[in-house]
Amino acid sequence: MSRYGDCKVYVGDLGSNASKPELEDAFSYYGPLRNVWVARNPPGFAFVEFEDPRDAEDAIRGLDGRTICGRRARVEMSNGSRGYGGRGPPPRSRLPPRPYDDRCYDCGDRGHYARDCSRRRRRR
Repeated sequence: MSRYGDCKVYVGDLGSNASKPELEDAFSYYGPLRNVWVARNPPGFAFVEFEDPRDAEDAIRGLDGRTICGRRARVEMSNGSRGYGGRGPPPRSRLPPRPYDDRCYDCGDRGHYARDCSRRRRRR
């Protein structure tokens, strides 16, 4: 059996009239479902959890951009965490890499850290 997040699919852009039975009908074609949760406040998105991750991948390929609950829905694999939704900074993995952007505490130059500072050794 796979991890919880491996089989969880995010369904977005649903509008406020999305219903659990409609989502179950659309997604159960791809395999057995474990859980369907529809957001009510704020409305417009849902999570569908499959028993098998392969079924989740098939549903994403088959339903992304299709009409579900009367709207063209966005279907993608859930990232398993709270993504960046304007409530704080984005997760570190989504920030662009910043190699050696920090300054050395000893000399203040960029490009190295204090433990690697050549000026530090001279001062001692």
